[in-house]
Amino acid sequence: MAHSPDEDQTVVDLPAGRLRGAAEGGLLVFRGVPYAEPPVGDLRWRPARPHPGWSGIRDATADGPSAPQLYRDGGDPVLGGHGSPPFDEDCLTLDVWTPAADGGRRPVLVWIHGGGFVSGSGSLPGYSGETFARNGDLVVVSINYRIGPLGYLCLGPGEGANHWLTDQLAALRWVRENIASLGGDPESVTVAGQSGGAVSTAALAGHPQTQGLIKRVILQSPPLGLELPGPDAALQRTAAYLELAGVKDEAELRTLPWPALIGASAGLFARTARWGYWPTPFLPVIDDATLPQHPAEALLSGAAAGIDVLIGWTREEATFGFALDEGYAASTREQVTDRIAEAFGDASAPAVYAEYERTRPGARPHEVLMDLITDELFRVPAVRLAEARAALGRPVRTYQFDLPTPAHEGRLGATHCLELPFTFDNFGQWSRAPFLAGLAPAVRDGLAHAMHQAWIAFVRTGDPNHCDLPPWQPYDTRTRTTMRFDSVVGALDDLAGTSRRLHLTRVT
Repeated sequence: MAHSPDEDQTVVDLPAGRLRGAAEGGLLVFRGVPYAEPPVGDLRWRPARPHPGWSGIRDATADGPSAPQLYRDGGDPVLGGHGSPPFDEDCLTLDVWTPAADGGRRPVLVWIHGGGFVSGSGSLPGYSGETFARNGDLVVVSINYRIGPLGYLCLGPGEGANHWLTDQLAALRWVRENIASLGGDPESVTVAGQSGGAVSTAALAGHPQTQGLIKRVILQSPPLGLELPGPDAALQRTAAYLELAGVKDEAELRTLPWPALIGASAGLFARTARWGYWPTPFLPVIDDATLPQHPAEALLSGAAAGIDVLIGWTREEATFGFALDEGYAASTREQVTDRIAEAFGDASAPAVYAEYERTRPGARPHEVLMDLITDELFRVPAVRLAEARAALGRPVRTYQFDLPTPAHEGRLGATHCLELPFTFDNFGQWSRAPFLAGLAPAVRDGLAHAMHQAWIAFVRTGDPNHCDLPPWQPYDTRTRTTMRFDSVVGALDDLAGTSRRLHLTRVT
């Protein structure tokens, strides 16, 4: 397990150059390590390029800047904030936690943060790799990558799309080349992500350039139900963004400082919003040159064929974005039925509404809407992926996080992101997150232990079972076993069966 590094061990020799990190609680930590050239100047909106390395000893004791993003001082009422200053375009760095920079060849966990493709940072305290490194004898890497307009704005086919993906590919190559010098095994890499980071994880797993770079993936709440645009549709959105930024073309856009680029993003939120849909002003682009297929499809063949997959969702994902909005709280049955009709057709919408009411007795209209959005974006696409992989004989395990938070009078339930402090088992790092208020410590800590150890076991072996967890069998099309994480943890057959069967009737 974790060793006690002495002062001399804080300096390591990598193929990229020499690094000086810090000894923290029996671990070695290296922060703000560049994995690609800074994407500034002529490299803005260009594919990531390998970092050329450095001479001398590079200080790696401080986090690098977060990717530029919209920032609200004082945070938000759910997470309390998901990205904090300093921000800078020169953001392609990573942090590493390791028990020792030796020849230990420990399994590696690479974490990709989420944030709706517009926010977040790999160096957030909640994403600290300390607990996984110490409790699992793992090497943990957390990355920053371009988000918002700098990462997702489409400027044309080929090199003009999916710059975020080129960043993440560059980070994986860096891990492959350097992680053995930090005590890790480049042949045993698990990539994990949540929300938008889980979409990234799926895209990477099936990407032709990652063959042999990834052994396992963990997908926490991937919104695989998102309809991703092709280049033509993405360029229409780009045209709207150029208008909001007050420029006429790409050349003029390149002259703007990044704060102006981020400022124009706020207008794109409003321009692309639709009632009853999760707002996504920036999205991955299905592009033959960079992302040839939807990430959900990428996990079914090619480079992802033999990869171990763990995938799950929270019971009330959608409350994160809607439950505290008074406008949505006042939704009427007619409004929600009309929204259902967009997916199921006018004739079926009343019956679908009634079925959602049946599964949540006493549900008010906005609660029906929350369940619908959760199913559309998260639960049903995850189940479909599990079904498809199981039918192909590919390994996959599924879970649902069910523990509700009492915060905000219980309106959030088991909301999006709530499982994160449980999987990391580091509640002290989430002290500013309002959605954890009121959780009973005994229940909270017991569930965190069960989940954290399951994630460690999966990273180490591809099997999440451990002595403090009920047996967790792979998902198959006969039993559809899904682990339910709640105050009492247990494996249930076809936990999402009602949603799965209901959405077979969708017309779109």
